Amino acid sequence: MPRQTSHTIVPPDRPGPEKKAVPRDPVASGERDAAHNRVASHNYFLLDKFEAGVALRGTEVKSIREGKANLKDSYGLIKDGEAFLLNLHIGPYSHGNTANHDETRTRKLLMHKEEVRRLMAKTQIKGHTLIPTRLYFRNGRVKCELAVAKGKQDWDKRETEKRREADRDARAAINASKHKMGR
Repeated sequence: MPRQTSHTIVPPDRPGPEKKAVPRDPVASGERDAAHNRVASHNYFLLDKFEAGVALRGTEVKSIREGKANLKDSYGLIKDGEAFLLNLHIGPYSHGNTANHDETRTRKLLMHKEEVRRLMAKTQIKGHTLIPTRLYFRNGRVKCELAVAKGKQDWDKRETEKRREADRDARAAINASKHKMGR
């Protein structure tokens, strides 16, 4: 007696049930940043920006995709011709086990030697440092945007805030006048 199969075969001339396209995570697809350092532009003048890859281990990439990265207190360092990222906090992976990663370990930045030399020259100027401004995905790889930054004094911060408020007031006045003209 022949065996009965539990599945049915659909002839090629009849269309089968169509699968729904599952939208990809905006962080993983590179549409949205995985982490952004908002405090950097408040505390520093951001001069030049560079892109670097980040050498990660184990569950770190999955944690970054979940949005568990924090750039707030992190900074870059160049030592022995190599660039490193210190104090980047990547939270533990939710489905990880006892072999989860260390949250604030020092991570190596992947850059060309010429870029590292240029960064070294710029950071040796007094008052300049390397600050990571954002963490994002590009072609499935985690990238870090580094900025050569110079620290702001308190009066610089107040001046920046005054300028921002003046711009906001000017935009509001322009929008109000456009609204009145439209009536």
